[in-house]
Amino acid sequence: MIKGLHHVTAITGNIRKSIRFYTEILGLSFVKKTVNFDNPNVWHFYFGNQIGSPGTVITFFYQPGLPRGQAGVGSTKVCGFSVSETSLDFWKKRLREYQVEFRGPFSRFGEDYLVVFDFDGLELELVASLADTRQGSETPGINAVNSIKGLHHMEITCSNADKTNSFFTYYLGLDKLKEDNGRFRLITGDALPGQFVDIVSRPTLPMHRSGIGTVHHVAFSVQDQEVLKLVRDKMAKGCTLISPVYDRHYFKSIYFRDPGGVKLELATADPGFLIDESLEHLGKHLMLPPWLEPDREKITAALPLID
Repeated sequence: MIKGLHHVTAITGNIRKSIRFYTEILGLSFVKKTVNFDNPNVWHFYFGNQIGSPGTVITFFYQPGLPRGQAGVGSTKVCGFSVSETSLDFWKKRLREYQVEFRGPFSRFGEDYLVVFDFDGLELELVASLADTRQGSETPGINAVNSIKGLHHMEITCSNADKTNSFFTYYLGLDKLKEDNGRFRLITGDALPGQFVDIVSRPTLPMHRSGIGTVHHVAFSVQDQEVLKLVRDKMAKGCTLISPVYDRHYFKSIYFRDPGGVKLELATADPGFLIDESLEHLGKHLMLPPWLEPDREKITAALPLID
């Protein structure tokens, strides 16, 4: 029922630097400029492939002045992106050119990867994957062969891997694929990049503290509202803190937490980001859902300036 990853949402303290990092340096498209629908005083920016397909998107709440966070137990510590199996040399050269901190390459589960830190200190990985058949897009300085194809995996840090694994396998239907040195790779669908969740047990780490440079939540993709309701009904029988279905304009979703406290979301694939903008205008204007549109002037006045 779970098709794979849908998006990951993190927190930034400098949106101009984040826009530069994810579009100019990493080559993602600026998909949507909107607000946090639950708190319209907070900007919400989406980056992904050209149309923001599920499984390619990373989003940011812009909260200047918020303290820096700390990834630890009960958090999504790492967001992995997929690139072609021949492109790591290109990315090492490009990251050095833009003075971006990175480490590696390292190897895991038969794939090489770089550890990269964005300008807020959020930890990312660029994973060289032979199995990813998704097509990248050419952007200035990055040809389609070397471009980011989408999300590869999410890494969840916990204190009890058995409980966390059981939660993902029973409630969300993921399967265990591999284990290596305390890391469990769970899969959805055909076990392709964008369908991986890595569960890592690190009970000695400090607890997660939300803030700048950390992941706020991770969303998994389901086909439609019918599947969303089926999963929610199953989870409601034994899972606490599950939300009602929310209308996020670009998708419908529910929120819940795993046994370690990680905030998770299930989001529908439709209707997508072209519902209120044409392809050539994506990310260029502040877009609001119909129920917030009457308050546009008030919302705009309250939003932090983008320096």
